[in-house]
Amino acid sequence: MSLLTELKNAIFGGVDPSNLNTTTIAVAIIAAAVLGFYIYLVYRLVSRKAFYSKNFNISLVALAMIVAAIILTIQSSVVISLGMVGALSIVRFRTAIKDPMDLVFLFWSISVGIICGSCFFKIAIVLSVLLTIVIIGLELLPSVQAPMLLLVDAGSCSVEKEVKEIVKKYSRFHQVKSRNLTTDGMDMVIELRIKGDGEALIQEINTMEGIRSVSLLAHDGE
Repeated sequence: MSLLTELKNAIFGGVDPSNLNTTTIAVAIIAAAVLGFYIYLVYRLVSRKAFYSKNFNISLVALAMIVAAIILTIQSSVVISLGMVGALSIVRFRTAIKDPMDLVFLFWSISVGIICGSCFFKIAIVLSVLLTIVIIGLELLPSVQAPMLLLVDAGSCSVEKEVKEIVKKYSRFHQVKSRNLTTDGMDMVIELRIKGDGEALIQEINTMEGIRSVSLLAHDGE
């Protein structure tokens, strides 16, 4: 067989598909499914969102299996791999990923599928264990207290100075974010890091003359 023929077979024929037996295929996809289910459990454990998406979590398991099957397929031929790249390049995903941790779990699931499809199961297991330790460990670390927003609705702007004095007494840091003056009164929004739970703060402001309402809101900066 000439060098040109060998090169042609390597490019267009790829690896002999007979070497990729049913057992290897089944083991790779089952391993991807097992590790995908492990990712499913970790995501459910660390997810603290009020609107937990079970469909998204299930998609992590399915994604690992699908990617593993794709990797097994493209190992048999360079032509198939190029065709697969071309086919996937026209796919457009319009669902926005707002939580960065969701993106981490997506890449984790895809990586497990690629590694299992390449039959490097030990790497997939070590990656999953170490990544779990890192994620849970960082979740358990104490975080800095998030700032809060104080909304004050007053009958006049004359109470602003007194409100600031009270806020200063109950907070470590405060900053006026906005003032809105109308013919009926004034609205203020103050960002602050409070000492305690803030109950005493809003009660003292609420007892002031000219205050119509006061609210204390938590926010995550988004």
